[in-house]
Amino acid sequence: MKTVSAVSLKLVLLVKTVGLLGLFLYSSLASAHEIPSRVTVYAFVKPEGNVLTALLRVPMEAFSEISFPLTGPGFLQFSEADFSLRDAAQVYITESIDFFENGQPLLDKQLQATRVSLPSDRSFTSFDEALSNVLSPSLEDGVNLFWRQGVLDVLVTYPIQSESSDFSMNPELGTLSNETTTVLKFLVPNGAERAFNLVGNPGVVDLDPSWLQATLRFITMGFDHIVAGTDHLLFLFCLVLPLRNLKALIPVITSFTVAHSITLIGSAFGIVPSVLWFGPLIETLIALSIVYMAFENIVGARLQHRWVVTFAFGLIHGFGFSFLFSDTLQFAGGHLFSSLLAFNIGVEIGQLLLLLIAIPVLNILFKYFVGERIGIILISALLAHSAWHWMLERGEQFNQFTLQMPVLDAVFFSGLMRWCMMFIVIGMALWGMYELFRRFSLVEKFTSYGGTKKVEGL
Repeated sequence: MKTVSAVSLKLVLLVKTVGLLGLFLYSSLASAHEIPSRVTVYAFVKPEGNVLTALLRVPMEAFSEISFPLTGPGFLQFSEADFSLRDAAQVYITESIDFFENGQPLLDKQLQATRVSLPSDRSFTSFDEALSNVLSPSLEDGVNLFWRQGVLDVLVTYPIQSESSDFSMNPELGTLSNETTTVLKFLVPNGAERAFNLVGNPGVVDLDPSWLQATLRFITMGFDHIVAGTDHLLFLFCLVLPLRNLKALIPVITSFTVAHSITLIGSAFGIVPSVLWFGPLIETLIALSIVYMAFENIVGARLQHRWVVTFAFGLIHGFGFSFLFSDTLQFAGGHLFSSLLAFNIGVEIGQLLLLLIAIPVLNILFKYFVGERIGIILISALLAHSAWHWMLERGEQFNQFTLQMPVLDAVFFSGLMRWCMMFIVIGMALWGMYELFRRFSLVEKFTSYGGTKKVEGL
């Protein structure tokens, strides 16, 4: 019996040992293939003569499936790592980036050099320093660098027809981590520099877009923003709800367009405050604009003066548009103003599309299904309910910031001067629209009299 018990005890110990070893191996494999949560890739791209040069720096923690020669607790053995480094560069980098010249893919890529650098290395501040570093001798084996803490510098070249061609790229580096950011600088042959901050896989990016490319891209962006922006759409819907004919909508839509164009253009030229609380404030006010317009529809406002209120809220919505535009400004190249106008055109196209859809639908609804006044009240109440919750949620985010008095220095007074100039433009726009709409109204009255009576003021 003692022998059986001893054998059983040994079997139990053996099973536990095997289980612990299996658990250890599983944990090791899981750790080896763990995808980092966030990775930043730095890159330079420079066409020169008949060669396009790409320099990239990628954190080595992204190469989870590559077996590197290691010593000690995981230090990289540099003298034996050349093959695995080139393997990592090809699998994770060169095969994940496609370059195009005049729309044609550059297929003849050549991996010229790879080099591991310390995380403290700052050579990627300029193209020349980065190039010099990647071509320098490898680090010595005596440098105790844990492999996951290193960064891999890669030099890739592509033969091209001319440095003056139109170049674009499609970086598919999003698989390196859960959130991959590519900080890219494209060096234009004329000495200019195009900076990009790309997140994930952004698709094909024109590195130095032409006027037409930038214009088409920003028209699409403006259209997508107004169509996908629920709060902007609901605000426009509140405007359309009681005014469902073109003559009544002209002053309202015109004032909204002029107002958001002023603040959008002003924001593109640096008028938007850089404080963190400004964004949540604008988002809260946008929700408030929907609530106000919805309640105005319910109580029955004087619609002939609605363009003034619409102008005020249009200024706020323009700041909302500017937040997206500032994020996409990197795709404008050297065409800032034309891209700004194109973005605005895209927004207007989206607004017109809403009008073309909403007006007939509302007319049919109020004619066949529900009375106009009851329908306006019910729909406005639903819009106000949704916007009210948005306003409270965004207001809570705004309340998390502590407002402080600005420092009265040269920067403050410079910004104040820009704001004063914008207020002057706003005042001129208000006066111009007032005169335009007043004369338009008088002409309409004169026409309604058949031209037989003189209207005062004409």
